[in-house]
Amino acid sequence: MSLRQTLANLSVGHKLLAALLVLLGTVLLVVNLVFVSAVYWIARQNVDPQALTSIGRLLSNPTLSHAALVSDSSAKALLNNLSEFSALRGAALYGHDGQRLAELQHDDTLPLPEHFAQVPGWLQNNHGAAHLVELEQSGEAPGHLLLVAASELSPAFYQGIVAASLLILCLSLLLWLVVARQVRSLVTKPIRRLEELSRQVTNQENYALRARPGNNDELGSLAEAFNTMLTRIQAREDELKRARDDAQTASDEAQQLTKLTRHSNRKLEMEVQVRNKIEKKLTGFQNYLNSIINSMPSALIALDEQLYVTQWNQEASRLSGTPLNQALNQPIFLAFPSLKPFLEQLKRTNERHQVEKIERVTWSKNDQPQHFALTFYPLVGSSGRGVVIRIDDISQRLVMEELMVQSEKMLSVGGLAAGMAHEINNPLGAILHNVQNIRRRLSSELAKNLAQAADSGVELSAVNDYLSRREIPQLLDGIAQAGSRAAKIVTHMLSFSRLSSRELSACQLPLLINQAVEIAGNDFDLIEGFDFKGLEIQREFDPQLGSVPATANELEQVLLNLLKNAAQAIHQRPAGGPPGRIVLRCKLSPPWAEIQVEDNGIGMPEAVRKRIFEPFFTTKEIGQGTGLGLSVAYFIITNNHKGQMEVHSTLGQGSCFSVRLPLQQVVEQPGV
Repeated sequence: MSLRQTLANLSVGHKLLAALLVLLGTVLLVVNLVFVSAVYWIARQNVDPQALTSIGRLLSNPTLSHAALVSDSSAKALLNNLSEFSALRGAALYGHDGQRLAELQHDDTLPLPEHFAQVPGWLQNNHGAAHLVELEQSGEAPGHLLLVAASELSPAFYQGIVAASLLILCLSLLLWLVVARQVRSLVTKPIRRLEELSRQVTNQENYALRARPGNNDELGSLAEAFNTMLTRIQAREDELKRARDDAQTASDEAQQLTKLTRHSNRKLEMEVQVRNKIEKKLTGFQNYLNSIINSMPSALIALDEQLYVTQWNQEASRLSGTPLNQALNQPIFLAFPSLKPFLEQLKRTNERHQVEKIERVTWSKNDQPQHFALTFYPLVGSSGRGVVIRIDDISQRLVMEELMVQSEKMLSVGGLAAGMAHEINNPLGAILHNVQNIRRRLSSELAKNLAQAADSGVELSAVNDYLSRREIPQLLDGIAQAGSRAAKIVTHMLSFSRLSSRELSACQLPLLINQAVEIAGNDFDLIEGFDFKGLEIQREFDPQLGSVPATANELEQVLLNLLKNAAQAIHQRPAGGPPGRIVLRCKLSPPWAEIQVEDNGIGMPEAVRKRIFEPFFTTKEIGQGTGLGLSVAYFIITNNHKGQMEVHSTLGQGSCFSVRLPLQQVVEQPGV
């Protein structure tokens, strides 16, 4: 253990006594050093010079000085008499001429000047005490005696110093004992009493003990503070005892309550278990209902009385674009903006409790029109009133209804065509046959015609010349052309009434489309005077699409008709518009292979679009179209190939015809 740790472990009284002892020792050491130094300095500066002065006065007696300066031997004898003085370190006697006659040295290390002329310089360099005595002589120059004091003091001097130091030490120790007694009485004892009192309080836990009042110093204030602390601790101890008693009483009561609580908790646990089971069943049932609601193809939305959303399925999120977490607890016109125009119907359903139906609304989805039916049901229950909204997508239903109407029209036209064809063919055949007979009987190449003309007295060449002048051959050509056109119409009509028995073969749709484009380019340029090849033809063919069962020439006829209509729609646009463009697509859309012909022509209104496949319906001027092109194409696709054909069009933007062919050949059952 270090000295610092040892001192730190001492008691407060011992620390004070040790500090006093160190202080007293330091003071004593400093005082002794000062005392010895002062005495030594006084002895060196006063005692030795006075002794040398006394000796010099004795030797300056004219009798002694005259005898000493007579010869060297007398000078040495005089100095030898001075050798007994311990205070004398050395001496030198100089004659009338300044020469050194004799010298005395107690220390060989002291060099004395050889001539008196060197003495002043020697005195300046000599740091010891020295005294120069002038020896006067009558009638002659004086001599001189140089006396040098010894460098060491006498033993009596040192004995006196030691005695004085011991006396000072004894007095200091006596003073330390007196001070230590007072420190112990005034400081150490009160601190020990406080320490003993604190031990008793700690060991006995008796907070009624008090410290004796002390002086009006820090220790007295500490004793008062200690008594105040004990008083407060005793008061708190009493409060703790009372609190402990109260706590014991409360503990006893708590134990009784604990027993009752345990019994109640058992009942509550059983109730909680039952409720948890019920809640799990309800949660499962709720999840089951939510799954059913989310699985429905219709959008279902439940609203409260303020028309805020309380239920929202996945179809509603898909139609509105609003996720479930953002739609709940929101007004319906914010969660589903498309329903904002129907707020009056919703309020009427909520107030009058009557069902409101909107048969058909059209909303645009991905730039494609979609048709929906809206139904608003009143909701009445224990939780309050509200409205249930059901949104059904009727786009496919409308398409099917249009297809059914179109099919009914085709069936009726087919029945009508079967009867009309037989009725028209007979007179039409007679007309064409008679036109042919007229031309044959006017021909000058037949001998019988020439013979009959000669019998009648008429020149056949003159008759032909007259008929030519009257343009009778042109009239006959018109009759023949009109008859041929009527025959063609009859042929188309008959195709509606005949069931196809053709064998379908595997066809590559991209190859058929390219062939149809090439044929359409050549044919359309010649007939319409319109540069079909100047149109931009875009091809988007699905590489995964394989062969499709179809009749190649019939399918090519359909494609030619669609290309011709697209080119005519582009040709009818006003000048200054964007370049004409036809987009041809064929893609795999199981179970169908789909062909699309899209143009950026003038488009058609909704009323025209609904009737576009009707026989004899045309928007062209009289004599420019029969109205059977698209109807025949529709019949070829739906009847001969068991496919589907539809059109989407926007007035002023263009049209898109879609043809869907089954990927597998459909075998028609007999009797169906």
